[in-house]
Amino acid sequence: MPSRLDDELTRLVSAGVLRPYQAEALRTAADADHSTPPVTPPPPPRTGGEQKKAVRVPPTAAHSSALIEVLGYIGGALLLGAVALLVVANWGEMGRAARISTGTSAAVMLLGTAVVLALLRRRGQLSSALASLGCCVAGFATYVAIEGASGRLIGVAVALALAVIGVWWLAGSSLLVAMFAILAVGVLVITADELTPDTSTNSAGIAGTGFILVAFVMAMVGLVRDQVTAWTLAGAAMFSSSICWLIQERGEVMALAVGTAGPAALLVAYGRRHASAYAVVGCSILLVIWPISLYQLTNNVAGVAIGLVIASTALLLAVLVLTRRERRLVE
Repeated sequence: MPSRLDDELTRLVSAGVLRPYQAEALRTAADADHSTPPVTPPPPPRTGGEQKKAVRVPPTAAHSSALIEVLGYIGGALLLGAVALLVVANWGEMGRAARISTGTSAAVMLLGTAVVLALLRRRGQLSSALASLGCCVAGFATYVAIEGASGRLIGVAVALALAVIGVWWLAGSSLLVAMFAILAVGVLVITADELTPDTSTNSAGIAGTGFILVAFVMAMVGLVRDQVTAWTLAGAAMFSSSICWLIQERGEVMALAVGTAGPAALLVAYGRRHASAYAVVGCSILLVIWPISLYQLTNNVAGVAIGLVIASTALLLAVLVLTRRERRLVE
């Protein structure tokens, strides 16, 4: 029974139905009920006028209020903001050794606190949030220590490695966001420093291709971790790729193709999983990319209107087809 419960809770967390701390609370409650010795009910009375009293089991300890966790987030954010303001204000006056020690100390504190909370099995969401911040700070500290193009590349690699370890261990949605941000920075760093070190007219297209790879990576991660967050971030990567192709000279067709493929995948996922985030992100991408791409292609507002009418007609037809299919499956 515990193994079946663990598998079901893991599936619900991956699908985005439950949060990790909610699954942990359910698992703890189930373990408590399983460890409680069975209570034998009293024998029923012989007289038919009396009713058997229900045996009351003492309630298990409920999960602590989410308000405490929210206040913890706010307090930590305020403290982190104050420290960041002090560091930024004095960054120009600090020497290289002071900069390295400051960045390293911040990364060690954030990652150390996240590890302690994870080992104590307390505040899973807070642990993931601290770990995500620690990954980014560790990458920045590495860049400060090495400097130059190699420092940027090694800093991204260090931050990405820590984020991957955190996603594998803690499985928090905030770590997925950090992983997406690090991959996006990595695409820009590799494009600017390695692939197009000189001024090149193809840099935006190369970056757009890199963001397509980021979308593929996030889609694969969504198969084993928080699916809603990972696939939504994959849609955001496709949106970033479309923006890059819009900047690229004569890249409007590619921007239109990428800006259509990403929302189409998200809308199909919404039809299967019924997660509203898929529909919101997919429709947002369509509303931004299609008008801009069509205007650059036609250089005419009427062409944009015609293209939007065609797109809306296709979407409405798709909705009708999917609705009829669902009705047939129900019948």
